[in-house]
Amino acid sequence: MATAAMGEVIGSIAMVAVGILVVWCGWRVLDWIWLQPKKQERFLKKQGFNITPYKIPFGDMFEIGKMHMEAESKPIKPTHEIVDRVAPWNNHIIQTYGKKSVYWLGNCPMVHIMDPSLANAILSDKSGTIRKPELDPVSKMIAFGIFNYEGEKWAMHRRIMNPAFHLEKLKFMSSAITTSLKDLVNKWEKVVPSQGYCEVNVWPYIDALSADVISRTLFGSSYEEGKRIFQIQHEQAELVTVLLRSIYIPGFRFLPTKINRKMKETYGEVRTLLRDLINSKVKALQAGEGNKDLLSLLLESFYQDQGKITIDEIIEHCKVFYFAGQETIAVLLTWTIVVLSLHPEWQVRAREEVFQVFGNKTPHWDGLDQLKLIPMILLEVLRLYPPAAVLFRYTSKDFKHGDITLPAGVQLVLPAILLHHSHEHWGKDADEFNPERFSEGVAKATNNQLIFFPFGWGPRVCIGQQFAMIEARMGLSTILQLFSFELSPSYTHTPANIIALRPTQGVHLKLRKV
Repeated sequence: MATAAMGEVIGSIAMVAVGILVVWCGWRVLDWIWLQPKKQERFLKKQGFNITPYKIPFGDMFEIGKMHMEAESKPIKPTHEIVDRVAPWNNHIIQTYGKKSVYWLGNCPMVHIMDPSLANAILSDKSGTIRKPELDPVSKMIAFGIFNYEGEKWAMHRRIMNPAFHLEKLKFMSSAITTSLKDLVNKWEKVVPSQGYCEVNVWPYIDALSADVISRTLFGSSYEEGKRIFQIQHEQAELVTVLLRSIYIPGFRFLPTKINRKMKETYGEVRTLLRDLINSKVKALQAGEGNKDLLSLLLESFYQDQGKITIDEIIEHCKVFYFAGQETIAVLLTWTIVVLSLHPEWQVRAREEVFQVFGNKTPHWDGLDQLKLIPMILLEVLRLYPPAAVLFRYTSKDFKHGDITLPAGVQLVLPAILLHHSHEHWGKDADEFNPERFSEGVAKATNNQLIFFPFGWGPRVCIGQQFAMIEARMGLSTILQLFSFELSPSYTHTPANIIALRPTQGVHLKLRKV
């Protein structure tokens, strides 16, 4: 009897414990899916934000996906009015709900930041309140390095990398850029006749050029050695774009789906390739044959103090620079060629400047500072076609600026492309190509407002922006010196935000020798 009674007591306790666990789990789910979002919604409304209706459990994800699919389903006229194709959802919400608008990605409020002063405060924050969003497990497979670190870890890694991007180092890198450009020129000269023109899809060539430059200057290798890495990262970018536009189900991306298996497979392959590249670099350094490229600097830091940086972190940094560096430069130079095809008068002026500065000599470092029109052209292209069309941040704590307080746990959406094309800030010709607006520099063009940030802003501004602009100047000068170009009838204007702002149908041009 005592044993039976004891069993009943234990059973009762177990049932109570299970009941408490069920209630606790239910409460946590209710809090996550309803109470917290509604609390944030009330807070934001008090701050004057207009918010789309909250729909459990996916928020506005269905509408976002549908709008992007429709926008990218067909090409647009070859003009610079690309906002509705590149960022249709953001533009729609702001047009409908105003500049202080919020939409829902699942249960997370996505707060549009369209006030330049607030955007400046967010991107300039040094307190740690504003952070980069946590990458999902699949996105991390492309690259998870310095761009994603926070706090002292980020600061320490940034200090290690800074010397690789000093001016004296960039000057040394310019010879490697020239070597890569010569390879590109040789390829085009073989297909373009002395008289007449040849139709060429220049996007794969420019893509390969930027890959080769990144390999030579940052890692001391050639494009052929890193070719498979670039191919894989392009594939991964397209897969991640598909996933980011799909409905998020917690844990789904860990399932052995076709996309998840492909990402895992390519993740392992890239790491193996980079580990081999690192091993080769280590042997070269030990033999006294290495040069002061970025990988050399990282490895020197590793061997000087192994507590500072690990081999795994070096691999991730390599992935970041392979991917982000290559993408940024490729799209900048490509869109510049497209824009100058649409505006032949500026192409003529830019070519005249190249010959005035360099004559028939290969464009070189010492002449870059003498260029005036070409930097203006590149800045205007970055305004119209920013490599990163939208930036994202999140609040780890409440963030106050002026009379606005952003609650902890919300995502901040900084639509660079909307601010870059804003008629309010840039005037009625905001969607037109007018390099003259940058004739007196960025500060004058923007009236010292943060309405232009193609490389980010603040302490986390892109470490490689000077490198990108130098390569773009040299690349554009070299191409203009040897070739003229216009859009082919087969060209289709299809800019799309696939991690970077890419021409999804290529760039078909009529190339002629100058």
